[in-house]
Amino acid sequence: MPAAEVDIRETEIDRITRWRADALERAGYDRRAAAKIAERHEVDLHKAVQLIEQGCPPELAPDILL
Repeated sequence: MPAAEVDIRETEIDRITRWRADALERAGYDRRAAAKIAERHEVDLHKAVQLIEQGCPPELAPDILL
């Protein structure tokens, strides 16, 4: 795979991760927890947000998700 293609793919992954982290912070996660969860693309973003919406403390939610 040419280097240019790898750079584009990494940039897209970075953008997705950043978008996920922003969404998690808006839901109530602190910056550090949001970043950790966002990096784990196998974690369903909607379920992570729903946990908070359903009353799970933001401090506990990462332990459940990760």
